[in-house]
Amino acid sequence: MIEEHFTALSQALGRIGSAAPTLRQWGLELSRVLVDGGRLLVCGNGGSAAEAQHLTGELVGRFRNERRPLAAIPLHADASSCTAIVNDYGAAEVYARQVRAHGRTGDVLILLSTSGSSENVVAAAKAAQDIGVTTWAMTGASPNPLAALCDDAIIIDAPDVATVQEVHLVLVHALCLALDEALGVPV
Repeated sequence: MIEEHFTALSQALGRIGSAAPTLRQWGLELSRVLVDGGRLLVCGNGGSAAEAQHLTGELVGRFRNERRPLAAIPLHADASSCTAIVNDYGAAEVYARQVRAHGRTGDVLILLSTSGSSENVVAAAKAAQDIGVTTWAMTGASPNPLAALCDDAIIIDAPDVATVQEVHLVLVHALCLALDEALGVPV
């Protein structure tokens, strides 16, 4: 069983090389947004929420080398807002309402979903597009509603959720590398 997991992970990692140009483009665009005073919003559920918070932690802190802190917000991390929104509006609105509150035209929203069909994540993408926020997704296999809706998406074709999440972490780190490179931070 462990060997099968490692094989699936190795195969999925072997297929992500084609994502490098997309990640470089995202890093370049995100550098412009953040330098100009915009922000990055990130959301996901469960393990994807953990990946979202990992990404924002790398940007507000540092990835490898010193640089100024960058405006990055993991939408699930405000427990009081999340529980109030779920209570008053339902779980489907938990991220969409925060996108409407924090997002500004020109900002970027990265959405992580292993299925690409999480109702609250899809609703966040729709809310972002309504207010002029760029949407990028990292998802599992396609076709899926989130990838179809977003401005751009990186699709991970893997047999199970754990493998998709593990590859998403690799993509998160690669995006940090691309962003730091675009900002002129030594990598």
